[in-house]
Amino acid sequence: MSEPETAKTAVLKESAKMPEHSLKVKGYDFNNGVNYEEILKSFKLCGFQATNYGIAVEEINKMLSERHCELINEEIDEFEEDDFIKRKHKCTIFLGYTSNIVSSGLREIIKFLVQHKLVDCIVTTAGGIEEDFIKCMAPTYLGSFELNGKDLREKGINRIGNLLVPNENYCQFENWIMPLLDEMLLEQQTNKDILWTPSKVIQRLGERIDNEESIYYWAAKNKIPVFCPALTDGSLGDMMYFHSFRKPGLVLDIISDLRRLNTIAVKAISSGMLIVGGGLIKHHICNANLMRNGADYAVYLNTASEFDGSDSGARCDEAVSWGKIKDTAKPVKIYGEASLILPFLVSETFAKYHFNKIL
Repeated sequence: MSEPETAKTAVLKESAKMPEHSLKVKGYDFNNGVNYEEILKSFKLCGFQATNYGIAVEEINKMLSERHCELINEEIDEFEEDDFIKRKHKCTIFLGYTSNIVSSGLREIIKFLVQHKLVDCIVTTAGGIEEDFIKCMAPTYLGSFELNGKDLREKGINRIGNLLVPNENYCQFENWIMPLLDEMLLEQQTNKDILWTPSKVIQRLGERIDNEESIYYWAAKNKIPVFCPALTDGSLGDMMYFHSFRKPGLVLDIISDLRRLNTIAVKAISSGMLIVGGGLIKHHICNANLMRNGADYAVYLNTASEFDGSDSGARCDEAVSWGKIKDTAKPVKIYGEASLILPFLVSETFAKYHFNKIL
């Protein structure tokens, strides 16, 4: 009895020819030994999120390659008086990250990027600011996701995923920052030209921390602006709340920061975005790039899905529809958890660039 023709036709449907330059899926062969550099290079042909990782490496290296070119005379931003927003490179690189990045050991990776002037502009959350300073005073500890919240609360220990932060750390932070808030308030009261914005507050804190382990020590030293439009949404906000009763009057202007951030984007010859996480930091960078009709390069790294309509989960093509990424760009999103992906991503891009092993 022969097989049914209908079933045969359905199962053995004739294939169209693949395009001539189609890439073939291929993984790393461990018969060649353990070579981590080659393993990472193999990701692009592996498929799934490994392929997106490989494309992200290429996109970041394109940013860095363009950034490496020197500015010609007419591109030099000689009339800008604000050194923090002066155009410094052919490709202006925006870095965004959420607070959990700084709470974790990824803080040291961010510090490396800022210390060696590998990015031009940072946008982060309140936790992304305060956690850096708090770590200069006291450590964060490894714990477990399963620890009981009630028990931790009774012990005065706060949990961030599987990280633990004793309340004492925040007390030390309060002791450090309150005199600085007094100082800023006094300057505001005695000098009408003083206009505190979140970025200028962060700059002042970076100047005062005197600790080379701090991201914002290096940001202040290297004149890299750090924007945090929700600066009050965390322990910093708690301290400002308490300070407003003790010595009321400190005012923060977020509109001036918006102008600074958007100006950086508008003046960029080309721009690249590396955004680790979602929410406010992602949109704030993307919206700044809307002012120049879109970024030239974009890499997202987060775990969020687009199916709820959130900006955190939005794929790159959604940003293209808004004009936040150029329609000529080749952006990529890696669906992955940053503590696993970011060290490899930086090692194959910024770190190699810094140590002159690529480009």
